[in-house]
Amino acid sequence: MRFVIQRVQHAEVKVDGEVTGSIGKGFLVLIGVAETDTREIADKMIKKLLGLRIFEDAQGKTNLDLHAVNGELLLVSQFTLYADCKKGNRPSFINAGKPDMANELYEYIISRCRESITKVEKGIFGADMKVSLLNDGPFTILLDSAEIC
Repeated sequence: MRFVIQRVQHAEVKVDGEVTGSIGKGFLVLIGVAETDTREIADKMIKKLLGLRIFEDAQGKTNLDLHAVNGELLLVSQFTLYADCKKGNRPSFINAGKPDMANELYEYIISRCRESITKVEKGIFGADMKVSLLNDGPFTILLDSAEIC
């Protein structure tokens, strides 16, 4: 599983010109699910995501997590995080999770995050989405379950 986490001042996702999710200060998280991912892996990734201390405290140090700043989450599925570009110029997505399984894990992540974060918005799985954001920093973190689990 891969999360691309962007600390944002605001972000939104649109499908067919309609906003499906919009947040203020918080994290825009692009979520890639691999064929081998499980709920246990998702739980570890969520714990790491929600515990990341990448917001500034009064001294300007990155010491605060999402809860401390009453931050919001925008979660967007993105199978292209598993693009394999080793051969040729056209990426292969053979390592990405099959749609049914990946969607089930994506929805699981959303529901688990909603247990502890007040505002959790989302994109639409498999849709052609337009994502806009104001990256704060810029500050972008890549979490890969192969490295943290």
